[in-house]
Amino acid sequence: MTEIVRKKLSDSKAARWTALAVVSLTMMCAYFLSDCMAPLEDLLVNELNWTSTEYGFLSGAYSYFNVFLLMLIIGGLILDKKGVRFTGKMACLIMIAGASIKFYAISPFFPLGGVLFGMNSQVVVAIIGFATFGVGAEIAGITVSKVIVKWFTGHELALAMGLQLAVARLGTAMALSFALPLARHFNEFIAAPLLLGLVVLCIGAIAYFLYCTMDKKLDESAAAINDEEESFKFSDVKLVLTNKGFWLIAILCVLFYSSVFPFLKFAVRMMIYKYGVEPELAGFIPSLLPIGTIFLTPLFGTIYDRIGKGASLMIIGSFMLVLVHLMFAMPFLNVWWFATINMLVLGVAFSLVPSAMWPSLPKIVPLQLLGTAYSLVFYVQNIGLALVPILIGWTVDRFTQTVLPDGTIAYNYTVPMLVSVCFSSLACVFALWLKAEDKKKGYGLQQANIKK
Repeated sequence: MTEIVRKKLSDSKAARWTALAVVSLTMMCAYFLSDCMAPLEDLLVNELNWTSTEYGFLSGAYSYFNVFLLMLIIGGLILDKKGVRFTGKMACLIMIAGASIKFYAISPFFPLGGVLFGMNSQVVVAIIGFATFGVGAEIAGITVSKVIVKWFTGHELALAMGLQLAVARLGTAMALSFALPLARHFNEFIAAPLLLGLVVLCIGAIAYFLYCTMDKKLDESAAAINDEEESFKFSDVKLVLTNKGFWLIAILCVLFYSSVFPFLKFAVRMMIYKYGVEPELAGFIPSLLPIGTIFLTPLFGTIYDRIGKGASLMIIGSFMLVLVHLMFAMPFLNVWWFATINMLVLGVAFSLVPSAMWPSLPKIVPLQLLGTAYSLVFYVQNIGLALVPILIGWTVDRFTQTVLPDGTIAYNYTVPMLVSVCFSSLACVFALWLKAEDKKKGYGLQQANIKK
């Protein structure tokens, strides 16, 4: 009976697309706050006397609690046991709490000059806030992924996930484009973008609470209980941990995202000092990456839904990523138009891999374990997002600046970009390996998602 009701609900286009629109708004608001500090590195260095290494610690803080306290794995287990309504509400409240702490740390209300745990106290409190926010944001991400699988399995699954990513990255694009001009407009008020992000995040939380009301009414009207929540058993987690295909996707994920997100955290300052872009405009070039994915990720998702070739899409995107980072690493053509072209190509690569990777996981892992599987993939991803920004921040401090004989400073971002080249090259290896494993095990990654 339950399966018949679920089929009727998922066949309702109005219901499934409305659900997608609401939860996508929540993730867009979360992405805005996650990335609104990325364009502010130069202000932090010049106005608050931070170092790029300290900024790297803050950028990686998003993942600290998820990785070192296992909060993301715990969140995945809660998701499979308690369901999307409880877990999503919990995630929204955690995000708001963390964002509030981070805003306080960067705001003028915070007393400067203190030391905590041997570090600048302002940096430490901001790290605690961002790490708390990261717990909520990542749990929200896996919850929304499971919501989409619930509604779109057998339908436009890759398109739906692509559209959700596209809407979310609109938040990133707005953060990269407007955070620095907003801060400068209010006389270097660095906390202004964070305050706006906190307000936007509250709107996103309200949107998810509205989705929960809709989800509950749909379940009640169908007089059905979700099988995936009812049949989950902790002992079944070993089915995920012993699945080779799952681990190939997880490692590909951490390598790919470690080549992109940490780069974006430092890209605005690189545009200023390597490519000579005016500070007020420097955020617009990196914003081309998420803007491009807004259109391309749903397009590639539609191709996967109707034609298949998911593993091939991941391979092509990974190879493109290597080429782009190699171009950024070259110590010549330091002009804005070259950076713009590179960023556009990077946007294509950044659309190809996620559009195929996330819809591929339900083909490898049983539905009742999908929350746990997504949480484990996000956990592995967060290891990279926690550590790679620290590595890049250190290379920026150590290798990018050279004092010329006339006293001026020359900037060279070759070494930081070669770090990204290494990660993207390894991503290519694992994408090829995943395709070979799919051919061996028959996961169906090369097959279309829409069932005819």
